[in-house]
Amino acid sequence: MSEAKTEIAPERRRALAQRSFVLPQWVLEALRPPTRLLSKLLWRMSFRGTEHIPLTGGLVIAANHQTYIDPIWISIPIKRPLRYLAWDEAFDWPIVGPLMTLFGAWPLQIEGRDPAAIRRALQWIRAGGAVVIFPEGGRGYPDGSLKRFKPGAVRMALEAEVPILPVTIRGGHRVWPVGQLLPRFSSVEIIYHEPYRIAPHAGEDVRACVRRETEQLSSLIAAALR
Repeated sequence: MSEAKTEIAPERRRALAQRSFVLPQWVLEALRPPTRLLSKLLWRMSFRGTEHIPLTGGLVIAANHQTYIDPIWISIPIKRPLRYLAWDEAFDWPIVGPLMTLFGAWPLQIEGRDPAAIRRALQWIRAGGAVVIFPEGGRGYPDGSLKRFKPGAVRMALEAEVPILPVTIRGGHRVWPVGQLLPRFSSVEIIYHEPYRIAPHAGEDVRACVRRETEQLSSLIAAALR
């Protein structure tokens, strides 16, 4: 008789992640140089606009999503503690799930609203932390084009009154596109745009502001893909 696959309920998954051990910052800093070197050797990794990265203060980092390696690539030049909002079901995967937790990822339900995860991220941001989020909700299209952005990143930045740092990943779709089993070798560039604050226009309600700013964020990130 076959056994049914056991899945962890989202509430239980979040509770486990909250109690789980995260690597100390000194360990992450020690891993940074070899990770940069390996990325340069394998993918000719280059970084542009790193002078735009705020070193302190609450921050939302929003990027397009092309590969499973994106969070690592983005983090290489960001020398401060980071947390990542990631697809909650990935935390059930062997090896990958525990590693995500070790490196500071928190589970987020991609479809629908997940107020508990957002509240936790807002607490971290308001305390001066930085959170990485991928507004597409999953990896983009195999040709590198963007999926429609979800409003979570903009909404968090607006509610916490912190800047948003847009990041464009170029070339990742040639390394590990959707449908490909393993990554391959190709050049990748990570572009850090100038951070900016979200603010409603005169007479504009919050929902309209979030919608407009989400479209602007998507356009800014997409423009650097060309």
